[in-house]
Amino acid sequence: MRVRTLAATAAVAALTAAGLTLPLAGSAAAATAARFDFNGDGYTDIAVGMPNATVGGKAKAGYVSVIYGGPESPYQSTGVISQAEAGIPGTPEAGDRFGSSLAPADVNGDGVFELVVGASGESLTSDQFEDEGTITVLDGSGWNVVGTTVARGTSEYSGVGHAIATGDYDGDGDTDLAYGENGEENGSLRFRPGPLTADPVTTTTLRRYSIGGGTHALATGDFDGDGRDDLAASWKALDDSGIFITRWNDRAEPAQYWAGPDRGAALAAADFDQDGTDDLAVGLVQPNPESETTRCPDRPGGAVLLLQGSKTAGFGTESDCVTQASPDVGGAAEEGDDFGFALAAGDLDGDSRPELVVGVPGEDVGTMKDAGGYVVMNGTEHGLHGGLARSQSTPNMPGAAEAGDRFGAQVAVGDHNRDGLPDTAVAAPGENAGGPTSGGVWFVPSSTVETYPPGKALTPFGFALPHGAIKYGEVLGRS
Repeated sequence: MRVRTLAATAAVAALTAAGLTLPLAGSAAAATAARFDFNGDGYTDIAVGMPNATVGGKAKAGYVSVIYGGPESPYQSTGVISQAEAGIPGTPEAGDRFGSSLAPADVNGDGVFELVVGASGESLTSDQFEDEGTITVLDGSGWNVVGTTVARGTSEYSGVGHAIATGDYDGDGDTDLAYGENGEENGSLRFRPGPLTADPVTTTTLRRYSIGGGTHALATGDFDGDGRDDLAASWKALDDSGIFITRWNDRAEPAQYWAGPDRGAALAAADFDQDGTDDLAVGLVQPNPESETTRCPDRPGGAVLLLQGSKTAGFGTESDCVTQASPDVGGAAEEGDDFGFALAAGDLDGDSRPELVVGVPGEDVGTMKDAGGYVVMNGTEHGLHGGLARSQSTPNMPGAAEAGDRFGAQVAVGDHNRDGLPDTAVAAPGENAGGPTSGGVWFVPSSTVETYPPGKALTPFGFALPHGAIKYGEVLGRS
């Protein structure tokens, strides 16, 4: 199946329905989204993982779709990048879940970003019920996309590729890889040093979890202000959970820098208070079941925990917990909202302070249950404050809020139209559920003038992707 370029259909006409129930309301390196330019045309692209898509009749074989940025907005897409391509390792098999995680990375330092792709259900034996999993780097700089396998699971339970992150953690100038690996009784977080060329390469276990444990979310940031990448991880076991940060010393040796008992469904790193160290936002925070304390005791509808970095006081000494019941935050705190299910950070308004985009996919819009929305929280010298809320029922947002859309299930930021401001990509994997294709990604441009700049719907139907393209936007690539 050759990679093909498809012209997008005209953008869906913006609806101005007023049924939304939500009221209005100089970053560190990790706060500036990496410019994921897969085709090298100078515009930031959007990577969409489709692990549940059918390929060649194989259910959940999975593929990746790359939406190209353009002068006005993202306007076209590759067809499917799957293991059916001659240059990509493996073959599409049922349950491979190719595209189960994505991480843009400039692997060879040429300024054109490759795409690191997880296939958490990949079997490395003849037994298709085994899930060793693989991680592959896709290079789109040539006429055809080619791939290199850079990590493989070590057992039938590994599921490698469900959680990945990239960064130059050991400070040698090469892009490194961090990834979760499951086990029959427990899991671990593993480190694969760069350069990300063909495996095998000796990997290091950064943390081994207790029984039933696994890595749920990863984020790269400079949490100690030393100018080098650190790694934050959220994990959960049967009766234990938490967050920890790993940093590497001058001898490229990893060690735990900080740890806390709360965990989250999503992580995002940015210097929200502009003190020279990255802060860590923890979305849909949950307490450790074995701990008597939590930084977010009141979590109606979900909460975002902000752990602040500091060169003097130490990481996490100061923190804040934000919900939709907090002052000036759009929406109302209600059970099942999933406030913080997805997070992304970037300076959307050009004031040199990053904002935090918070996905709220369980938000009810009017009578539409789980229609979903998102909130853009403002970065201030004291952290995060307030936030404008949007859904498919706000002005200039294409489509209409419908039950089960889960708009906001994934969010990402990047300057897709090259106007100097990062834009927002918002996924609604439940859009048109039940049809031959479902889901979609909404492009929302940033503006210093308009409160509600016109958005654009990017859907598998509009891109004429083959049937079996379900839950489009379930996975979005982010740096």
